[in-house]
Amino acid sequence: MDVQTSQWALVIGLGVLLFLLAPTAKTNAHFFRATTNNDQPPSMFMLTSSLVIAWIFAKSIANAANLGMAFGIVGGVAYACYYLSFLVAGVVIYRMRTVGGFTSMHQYLSQQYGVRAVQFFSVLIVFRLFNEVWSNTMVIGSYFGPWGSTPYFASVLVFTGLTLAYVLKGGLKTSLFTDTIQMMLFALLLAVILGVILPKEHGNLGKFVQSGSWQMSQGLNLLFVALIQVLSYPFHDPVMTDRGFITPPKTTLYSFTIATVVGFLCILLFSFVGIYANFQGMKGDAAVEVSKSLGTAMMLVMNLIMITSAGSTLDSTFSSFSKLAVVDLGTMGEKSIQRGRIAMVVLAIVGTIPVFMGPEILSATTISGTMVIGLGPVFLLWRHNAPPLSFHLSVGAGLAVGLLFAFKWYPAHWTFTDGPYADLLAVNVGGTLLCFILFLVGKWITTNRRS
Repeated sequence: MDVQTSQWALVIGLGVLLFLLAPTAKTNAHFFRATTNNDQPPSMFMLTSSLVIAWIFAKSIANAANLGMAFGIVGGVAYACYYLSFLVAGVVIYRMRTVGGFTSMHQYLSQQYGVRAVQFFSVLIVFRLFNEVWSNTMVIGSYFGPWGSTPYFASVLVFTGLTLAYVLKGGLKTSLFTDTIQMMLFALLLAVILGVILPKEHGNLGKFVQSGSWQMSQGLNLLFVALIQVLSYPFHDPVMTDRGFITPPKTTLYSFTIATVVGFLCILLFSFVGIYANFQGMKGDAAVEVSKSLGTAMMLVMNLIMITSAGSTLDSTFSSFSKLAVVDLGTMGEKSIQRGRIAMVVLAIVGTIPVFMGPEILSATTISGTMVIGLGPVFLLWRHNAPPLSFHLSVGAGLAVGLLFAFKWYPAHWTFTDGPYADLLAVNVGGTLLCFILFLVGKWITTNRRS
């Protein structure tokens, strides 16, 4: 059996297996809140597993490996810092539920800032979910051939179709169930990969840990960007925040805290793949090049870990979009599960179309972490009883700053460090300060108008 045939067997085999194992939702609570057949919330283990694997998407582990190759352990730590998002979101959601009594992000926004804020926020997260579809399936396609080839497009369509098929059965209930399986499989495969590459460096773990240089120009710029963006980034991802309201508050807080540690370690350890690639003098995509160098068996292991991570994120994306369309923006009804399934199909189709349009279209549709920095004040300062003007000033400013950066319309002298990501750090420092200031200015303006 050749490599590509084996890859097809992995994609189809795992997809069919998950379809056969996936539970079928019979009630709205099953489909949208992942309750058990006894109408109990999911366990802490299941919630934690789902949180971690849903955020270890295919693109993220590819990025972790590439940053490890570029900056050594510094690159791995920098990217792993994004997983502090779990802790930030977990604490905020816990307080919103226990102190504020809110049952969802949308309920909070609607009550505090009104319908326009809900609409604006919903557009941002729709783009987030839309991006998740093509960004994960394209990683799978890259293992089957170059963009534009028949195997590339065929693998994207088959992978998307199989993932959609099993999540249609049970929505969020299915997503959490399969995520648990995928998390255990991911941990096993990561252990296998590390068990192969570490001995090749004589088991010298210290060599990996001491790789890189702790300088701003050698990866620290990105580390500080991550520490700034975790104040806002998690709030535009319903895959994470939806899971913050389906278990009792303490269970949620514990799960998000544990997910912080586990997610951080998983990404850090996967960056060892890139560090190993650097030791071997490899160029290009670290995960792909390392898998090729280790033979057919390890290439298939690497493929399977990508399939696992991409599938878990994709099914979570479909279930989150379903909840957004039917519960958060619609009304529950007798046929709400059917409407939820229709929403999943729509996202699968719309989210796959850009794959056929090339990288220029894709970059133009991406919502970056910089564009959503304005959400930080909205959720971190949720007890400030701010007016709608504060929301729109902060979120609007963040979006504007993100667009300035995307189109390189910012002054070059803004940077205050050197090396890669120096401009990104400067824009995020200035943009975040601007958003917090405007949020408070909005409250001050409204208070003075009333008085």
